[in-house]
Amino acid sequence: VQLQASGGGLVQAGGSLRLSCAASGSIFGINVMGWYRQTPGKQRELVASVTRDGRTNYADSVKGRFTISRDNAKNTLYLQMDSLKPEDTAVYYCKYVRYTGTNYWGQGTQVTVSS
Repeated sequence: VQLQASGGGLVQAGGSLRLSCAASGSIFGINVMGWYRQTPGKQRELVASVTRDGRTNYADSVKGRFTISRDNAKNTLYLQMDSLKPEDTAVYYCKYVRYTGTNYWGQGTQVTVSS
């Protein structure tokens, strides 16, 4: 599976962005899809995830502001980010997990929120 993340950019606090993660190759057996973020000097952290049967999970810091979704026909995962805060500034990565435990990562997209 190859993942191509896009949609990052510079936005003012309170604004919105939508990230996309387009998958190519065989997505057979992909059980979980998610978005992570990382800032310099910190570990990559889970932002949101969705399982194959549609169960979602969000980090407490983004609950009520971010929404994860997917378009199965387009093999694309999305992250709608609203009410952005400066502390949301990070490089965002998408990840797919196959039932075998194999992880596939996208290349990352920079999100910068100015105050």
